[in-house]
Amino acid sequence: MTKETLKIRGGNILARAFKEKGVEHVFTLAGGFCNPALEGFMECQMSVINTPHEQIAGHLADGHSRITRKPTVCLVGPEGFANAVPAMLEAGGERSPVIFVTGSSTLKRQGAGGFKEIDDVAIAAPLVKYSIQITDGERISEFVDRAWTAATSGYPGPVHISLPVDIMFSSFEEDAGRSERPYKRHAKKPALAWPDPTRLAKVIDLLKQAKRPVIIGGHGVWWSESEKKLAKVARDLRIPVFNVPYHSKLLGEEEEAYMGLADFHQYHPSKPAIHESDLVLMVGGRLDNQMNFGNAPFFMETTTLICINGSHEELEFNLAADETLLSDPGAFFDAISGVGIQWTDWFDLNKQRRETWVTDWETHIAEETKKDANSKMHPLQLALDVNAKMGSEDWLVFDGGNTHFWSEIAVNMAGWRGQKLAGIMHPGSFSLLGVGVSFALSAKAAASDKKVVLISGDGAFLSGGLSIETAFQENLPITVVIDNNGGLDCISQQQERLFANGKHFATDFRDIPFHTMFEGLGGHGEVVNTREELGPAMDRAMASGKPACVNVKCRGVISPIVAATSDKRDKASIE
Repeated sequence: MTKETLKIRGGNILARAFKEKGVEHVFTLAGGFCNPALEGFMECQMSVINTPHEQIAGHLADGHSRITRKPTVCLVGPEGFANAVPAMLEAGGERSPVIFVTGSSTLKRQGAGGFKEIDDVAIAAPLVKYSIQITDGERISEFVDRAWTAATSGYPGPVHISLPVDIMFSSFEEDAGRSERPYKRHAKKPALAWPDPTRLAKVIDLLKQAKRPVIIGGHGVWWSESEKKLAKVARDLRIPVFNVPYHSKLLGEEEEAYMGLADFHQYHPSKPAIHESDLVLMVGGRLDNQMNFGNAPFFMETTTLICINGSHEELEFNLAADETLLSDPGAFFDAISGVGIQWTDWFDLNKQRRETWVTDWETHIAEETKKDANSKMHPLQLALDVNAKMGSEDWLVFDGGNTHFWSEIAVNMAGWRGQKLAGIMHPGSFSLLGVGVSFALSAKAAASDKKVVLISGDGAFLSGGLSIETAFQENLPITVVIDNNGGLDCISQQQERLFANGKHFATDFRDIPFHTMFEGLGGHGEVVNTREELGPAMDRAMASGKPACVNVKCRGVISPIVAATSDKRDKASIE
């Protein structure tokens, strides 16, 4: 008598496939369509974090991937898929390898108006690298393998799998789909692109001829884990390094070679550096809107622009470059490390410009703060004071419009004075509000014994603050500092320069007691009206051991990026 073959549900096969890949965390809002998968994750003893909203689940998965540089899973139902779409957008902008899984409407009645039927595959397709519906339960493991490969190969990025509910609940043999290669489907290291010797030699020759080279680092450096090599090359060759805006910092602000963002408005010294450079090595980045698509007045016609990317997909965005090189960023840094030249005078000039920039801002903010010690705080002073409360192993997150811009200036200033942080997180290239709490929770989950502080604009917190419930549920005590200026200040300031009457419209909030929301949920909350109250309030919040809110009444101050790019009645946005 033969032993009966064990059969399991499709959702369980899905869970086992992710377990085999080494997935550590799954983020979800539990729904009936997803129950077989949740049962599978439970049996596989995988960590599942339930959230109050699918967008939050997506942002948590994104944040976890950014920190660990490993794929994570966001599991949602059909209607929840629509809520997760903004998280797909945000993850795509940062090349974050999140695997979004939809428990979708029944395959058997597809196209006939099934319960909660939407074309999730088509909706996701423009936002992710790979979007597929599984139509055969025997191929669940295969398509997990395909999605994983797409998410981690070339330039990484989010992917989407749709698993119909009838396949999710149906039973299959335990080894379904394992009769063909690959028999083992564990996670493999993605293949890396090594530079063509002839093209590499040409780039190195151009570098050797340069008098004023600059490196602009982008996403590819982070995802290839090459930031330490970047730091060493920059220090050894004395080449100034700039970071593309809206991306995780490749080098700490305290790093000698790091100058700031390649953004003329948020970091003014980047303008003369890039305009005076005769060679720009853009590594792991795209010539997109932030780089003015490779054109003047960002890059001058006299500058040789070379783009180095680890994938053909990335190079396709860089057709405007004078030269391109297909190469893993780490391999490229290894190759140029021995050119035997130092650009010390040029390097020191950019360091001096950074020091002058910091000193000028310190003088300005001291004068602003001294005007009236009892007035509402300046947002830059708020960000500087928060930085001062943090140590070298702590995480800082910021979220918002002007709040984001002022915080960028503050961390550069603090870094020049030696302030070290374990990491910084913020919205990506789409500048999506409401990600701050989720990213702070991701950082706290990764560094549970360290401080994690979020500086959030009031509008940004209203966009994504519901995710704070997860902090209580998962016992992740973060400190949220609200830059409370009573409205969508970044937008209202643009309106004042755009509208003929010089007023703003539909951008004001009531006086929202954010701190009492935390108290009501069982956390710690305080309101701060003056600067002298902030330090003690932060000490109490961080010592409380609870999710905490310090609600700081700030004055609305236009940031340099908004001031520089919103001429009255001529420009409607910051583009």
